[in-house]
Amino acid sequence: MNEKFAELGTPRRIWAVAAIHGDIDRLVTLHDHLAMRFSVRDRLVYLGNYLGVESRHNAAVMDEILAFRSALMCKTGVEPSDIVFLRGPAEEAWQRLLRLQFAPLPHQALEKLLASGVESYLRLYGVSISDTRSVARAGSLAITRWTNHLRNLQRNMPGHEKLACTMRRAAFTNPVADQKKILFVPASFDPARSLDDQGESLWWTAAPFRITGRAQVAFSRVVRGFDSVNGGADLDDAAVTLDGGCGRGGPLVCGSFSGAGKLNDLIVVGGKGALETAPYEREAANDFHHVTVEDGSAIAPPAASYGHDYYASA
Repeated sequence: MNEKFAELGTPRRIWAVAAIHGDIDRLVTLHDHLAMRFSVRDRLVYLGNYLGVESRHNAAVMDEILAFRSALMCKTGVEPSDIVFLRGPAEEAWQRLLRLQFAPLPHQALEKLLASGVESYLRLYGVSISDTRSVARAGSLAITRWTNHLRNLQRNMPGHEKLACTMRRAAFTNPVADQKKILFVPASFDPARSLDDQGESLWWTAAPFRITGRAQVAFSRVVRGFDSVNGGADLDDAAVTLDGGCGRGGPLVCGSFSGAGKLNDLIVVGGKGALETAPYEREAANDFHHVTVEDGSAIAPPAASYGHDYYASA
């Protein structure tokens, strides 16, 4: 098994979920909709940044993600590899916090991790930010005891450690010979480097998000789930941003891609229970189908409301 990247094979559809940032209401609504549409030969890819620094519902988000995965796994023909979780900047920051004793300047490293959203995980496990800052200025032995404590807190929450261990840096399809791959990344991508050489570019980079050069040869599309500058969803290029600002006042966006890279459907979840979905046919006959996603209110007539009952029926 590839411990860095998830290989998606040749799926019929790939459902890609943008950054959630602790918005449980939007996530539940999206899951209700996906439960009705996810089927055999589909893939589901969560693009990272599951928790929100200001959210009071981070524990509920984790429980919802784990429960929905279990529900989908009950469907005939669905395999564990069909559901993929990526490490967003916040998840990568959490993993680095668990190794803080190895940082040359732990207190400076901690501040960078806090800027990347690691506070959401500290809040999830009831850990004081001020205590963490104090420990970061102590010696390596004290920091090691602290990070072991953090690991135990994660381990004591059912499913959390296992989920963290399954998270990958990126995911890509394995298309037939005449097709390019679709690449799914958490937050960014450096087109001048190969996927194996991306390093921190998948989470932190000042470079524009685009496909140029060697990346154009390998990938038909690169899809990300988080935009650090909160610029909104961008769907009109080979470099696709699905981040509609969920958890920061905007909607939760999910895109459905064909195995060839075509964006077929767009799901936008606004407020609690407010879901809208529309076919996205930009590529067909040069039909530029523009979708407004700022507040989830102007892309199509509202879809039917689905009950939150997939735990029993999946």
